[in-house]
Amino acid sequence: MPTWSNLNLQNANSPLMEQMIYFYDHTMFILTTITMTIVLMMLTLIYNKLINRNLLNAQKTETMWTIAPAVTLTSVATPSMELLYLSDDTTVAPNLTFKITGHQWYWNYEVEGITFTNHDSFLVPLNTNNTILRTLETDTLLILPINTPIRLLVTSTDVIHSWTVPSLGIKIDAIPGRLNQITTIISRPGLFTGQCSEICGINHSFMPINLECVPLSYYLMLFNT
Repeated sequence: MPTWSNLNLQNANSPLMEQMIYFYDHTMFILTTITMTIVLMMLTLIYNKLINRNLLNAQKTETMWTIAPAVTLTSVATPSMELLYLSDDTTVAPNLTFKITGHQWYWNYEVEGITFTNHDSFLVPLNTNNTILRTLETDTLLILPINTPIRLLVTSTDVIHSWTVPSLGIKIDAIPGRLNQITTIISRPGLFTGQCSEICGINHSFMPINLECVPLSYYLMLFNT
């Protein structure tokens, strides 16, 4: 049985995702208020006692219900545009660059100045003991440092994929012949998962993403850089 925590957004692991959660809560508060107001108005119409029979000529009421939607839309559009530009901000100078390439149907990772022995990330089949997450485990993890500006370059070799990690607030398309980029800062260590969110073929659902986020000192010691 799903719990309320399973129906909510994942815990934020980047400043961008934190702002997305704030915007989500802000928008849901406005939508809830609008819904309750409309329900109240419908109930008033159903149980009308002809108290407001002169409302048709109420200039103040017409002015209010014209201005109120404009103010509401502005209160939603302003933080939405700020968040849109924040998610596309590439002005921060990254300390590390990672290249992500989508294939049918696995991911390939390359790190600036570092060569992986096995940098192809394939799905790990579910074992008999059910000790791993179904369709979310990979044989190779992408290790990323925390509290460090990093740049992700995403492309594809065949069809359009989408490299998506909800806890980071990242959903970036991998398009053949095109190099998309995004800059992010990871807030805390841990293991985080994602999936390809573009319908890219018959095995679209078997392209999971596994990230291991570690402190920068451990990352540098791990790769001897």
